[in-house]
Amino acid sequence: MKKHLITGITGQDGIFLTKEILSNNENTKIIGISRNKNTESFYQNLSQLNLNNFDNIDIFNIDLNNASSVQDFLISIKPDFIYNLAGPSSPYESIKNPEKYNQIENIFNNLVNGLIKNNNLCNFFQASSSEMFLANNHEKLNEMSPFGPKTPYAESKLKNHKKILELREEYQWNIYSGIMFNHESEYRKDNYLIMKIISKANQISKKQNEKLTVGSLSYTRDWSFSGDISKAIYKITNLGKDGSYVIGSGKGHTIEKVIALVFKIFNLEMENHIILDESLLRKGDAEYIVSDPSKIRSELNWQTEVDFEELIFRCIELRT
Repeated sequence: MKKHLITGITGQDGIFLTKEILSNNENTKIIGISRNKNTESFYQNLSQLNLNNFDNIDIFNIDLNNASSVQDFLISIKPDFIYNLAGPSSPYESIKNPEKYNQIENIFNNLVNGLIKNNNLCNFFQASSSEMFLANNHEKLNEMSPFGPKTPYAESKLKNHKKILELREEYQWNIYSGIMFNHESEYRKDNYLIMKIISKANQISKKQNEKLTVGSLSYTRDWSFSGDISKAIYKITNLGKDGSYVIGSGKGHTIEKVIALVFKIFNLEMENHIILDESLLRKGDAEYIVSDPSKIRSELNWQTEVDFEELIFRCIELRT
């Protein structure tokens, strides 16, 4: 029985990745690590995805920032695959609280060092981020695009990305960096942009609020469905031919388009409820961040399946 260890399993990517692994393997074990001791909602979410047999799933509360705890845990479970999705995930918060974002490096280092010490170079996926890239002039971003992190979050992600390429060469290790662009789902937390827009539109439609304040309407991002991203994670970890893959739809959508679509669904007139406040924008933020997923498409035959409109509908469905 192959053992798949997922850190950060109760997040949206962990939910869909669990389903993907179990859908592709009859004889397998999912071992999850989560900071959240209450895992009831995780299993409820899996049930919504028509996954109701949880016999092969075990979730543990392990301090991934403690090197000895991580090493002991790796010795005890002997994983065949690791998908590292753990760590704080807000670039904005990292500016205010940079020390917290050292956890991204600590967790990664504890996992890979523990595996090396245990002589277990199992297939390993690290969640990297499009936030690592240098602001560009409306060019799509691929594995060869220049990096220029602007936040502590992005800096930590880039350090791990570089270490992965070094470890891959030094140990001939099947270790991968998946450079993930924006992705959402019905399980995304409410403090992310699309969810904020949906929540505010819902309030406005119920006369509980009158205005939505955003920093820009022109900023363009590559938003995909978390379920599609998780399929890419699984493919890369099992079939990857190189150490780095950009994961995104390759299609950009402006914030204005997001708001227009959400407000249309709620039967709201967008122009009557929008306030622009540029103070909400981060200094040096790129106006255009869109992926070029040519490599993963050609090497692993992966591309997004859920289009942008369907993604928005999914996100709204569970919140109204």
